[in-house]
Amino acid sequence: MTAQTDVRPRVGVPWRTAAEESSNKRERLENYLRAVREAGGEPVVVSLRLAPSELQRLAESLDAIVLTGSPADVEPQRFGSARHPAANATDPDRERTDDALLEHVVAAGKPVLAICYGAQILNVHFGGTLVQDIPSEMKTTIDHDQDEDGNDGLHAARIDGGHLAELAQELGKTGEVQINSSHHQAILEPGHGLRVTARASDGVVEAVEYESGRWVVGVQWHPERMRGDALAEALFRHLVLEARAGQRNQTERPATL
Repeated sequence: MTAQTDVRPRVGVPWRTAAEESSNKRERLENYLRAVREAGGEPVVVSLRLAPSELQRLAESLDAIVLTGSPADVEPQRFGSARHPAANATDPDRERTDDALLEHVVAAGKPVLAICYGAQILNVHFGGTLVQDIPSEMKTTIDHDQDEDGNDGLHAARIDGGHLAELAQELGKTGEVQINSSHHQAILEPGHGLRVTARASDGVVEAVEYESGRWVVGVQWHPERMRGDALAEALFRHLVLEARAGQRNQTERPATL
């Protein structure tokens, strides 16, 4: 049996917040959907209102997921901390949805691209911790919390191994890359099975990856807003390539007698 290479991989993309879903505020969500489409995938918007059984069925139908950014912050009790005064409100529906998606796709070996808030919840899902407010908890001259409305400034990040290093090498980039920034929290201690693969010059973690070599990549920046940037587009393209490879493996697997 041969793979159906004309079928676009289904990439789950959860709503950024329950409030945005309720009001059908799609402008920022569309950045993720466009990036998936342009990379060759079929974006599937994941509601934050699904019952556990519905969410499980949907997760099983997906070939990959992109965990989106969000103005919410992850519940600090999950990583053993009291709430910082500067912390934003949590979004329980978003956390529940992301956890369920991660539970399925990681167990099934499906690829993950987790972005900003998505990278933070990926880390917490695996038992890691977060810096709750970079300006008050870290000494830095980098403005990590920049404009989310298209006026992103750039700063340098140094890549250290993992899939990111492979992508950068393919693109002829070595050492530092330029990334955008729109966050006031960041990964502190990486979760079980995760390793840091990029940092800003001030030490802020900019990427984590699954140590096993499987394609689970969390980036603190916003590649969906860096249209035309080679590394940003490569992240989505390779996510879809990995998802397509997974489709092929499923299609070519012999039927059980």
